[in-house]
Amino acid sequence: MRALVIHQHGPLENLKLETLPDPKPGPDEVLIAVRAASLNFPDLLVIAGTYQNLPATPFVPGKDLAGTVAAVGANVSSVKPGERVTAQIEHGAFAEQAVVPLRNCYSMPAGMPYADGAAMGLVYLTAHFALVERGDLKRGEIVLVNGAAGGVGLAAVQLAKVYGATVVASVGSNEKAALARENGADYVVRTDVPELREDLRRQVYAAVGRAGVDLVIDPVGGDVFDASLRAVAWCGRIVTVGYASGRVPEVKAGLLLVKNISLTGLQVSDYRDRAPERMRRAQAELFELYEAGKLKPHVMAIYLLDDYREALAVVAERRALGKIVLDLATDKHR
Repeated sequence: MRALVIHQHGPLENLKLETLPDPKPGPDEVLIAVRAASLNFPDLLVIAGTYQNLPATPFVPGKDLAGTVAAVGANVSSVKPGERVTAQIEHGAFAEQAVVPLRNCYSMPAGMPYADGAAMGLVYLTAHFALVERGDLKRGEIVLVNGAAGGVGLAAVQLAKVYGATVVASVGSNEKAALARENGADYVVRTDVPELREDLRRQVYAAVGRAGVDLVIDPVGGDVFDASLRAVAWCGRIVTVGYASGRVPEVKAGLLLVKNISLTGLQVSDYRDRAPERMRRAQAELFELYEAGKLKPHVMAIYLLDDYREALAVVAERRALGKIVLDLATDKHR
């Protein structure tokens, strides 16, 4: 099989397209013929060697995939060869075949394109757990979604609207503002302003009133996170899910105290590993919403495996709107 392989952490140039032996599933595993894999910001951190969970080298990166079951282990009876599935894994998705624990393998809705299946993995699960599990979102509340045109951000905008929230989307360009509105944002505020610390709060207050927002979903960190703190309502909540800006923010506890703000973190892969049934229920709900026409991933572009460098550059240069997907189908699958 062909696969993208890291032998030494470092720049994107260290990722190489190679031919590896076909893998075989263990007793409780599923072998998937991968048709599509989603690119995520954490993939860049894994390649660089700066992510919190790193496998031993050499390894195949990639956390989201969709495809068909090629074979199953001796203890597996709930899925059969030929079934269409998605999977969430720590690494291994950027290959024509991937071995996945059965507990992390999910049946796809009939008629869902493989690109959509891959795109509805990590970012939608992150958005779901951020809003529901960690953010305790209630119908009628006001949510500020940072990085609202990115993978997690756009998924959070869509889901927050499904759950009955008023959504304020923060973005850094006209193109991203238009995309956020198209996906349900009620208001858009801009982060590409000279005095972000003061101006973000002014924009939020002008949109929803001086009480501020009940919940912030933040995959950006840095200056955007710092400015968001000033726009949170009394007894509001912030869920930090990532640091696409490159800077992990530090918070003075006094800021949380004076407004009774709750600050919560989310690493969604912990739910995959520690509470797989909760992850499975969340994925099933997301697929139900997709089938009902209430969710639709925005796949900006699909790249062939041979064009992986170009695809990763789009993510690394923060040009991605929604999701970027790799097409890993072999000629016989097209």
